Amino acid sequence: MAKAKAKELQGDLMDSAHKIWLAGLGAMAFAEEEGGKMFKNLVEKGEGLEAKGKEQVEKARGAVAGVKTVAESYWETLGRTVDEKMTTVIHRIGVPTKDEIEKLTRKVEDLTKAIEKLRVKEAPAAPKPAARKPAAKAAAK
Repeated sequence: MAKAKAKELQGDLMDSAHKIWLAGLGAMAFAEEEGGKMFKNLVEKGEGLEAKGKEQVEKARGAVAGVKTVAESYWETLGRTVDEKMTTVIHRIGVPTKDEIEKLTRKVEDLTKAIEKLRVKEAPAAPKPAARKPAAKAAAK
């Protein structure tokens, strides 16, 4: 009886081991069949996410370009405002502008040229030095 029970237990063990072996083979076959499908599905999902990501990146680029344009506009406006305020303050304290100084410089140059022309016209011809007489030299000695 003990031998029969041992043989029965041995048969059950062999049967369980065989079932485990078959389950492993089945798992491998299933993984092979379903693995290809699963890989294909994963690739498709990845492509969809990539396209979505690219779309969001393009939207972000557009938003950044818009913000950049607005910032540049504000910067230009700020620059003009500061220039205008500085010009107002400079005029208020009596400092001439660059244009005013340039106009004044041109006028001074024009006046200087006119004065030089007048000097040339008014200046009498300088008298020529008299030639020395050789006799006078001898008499002086």
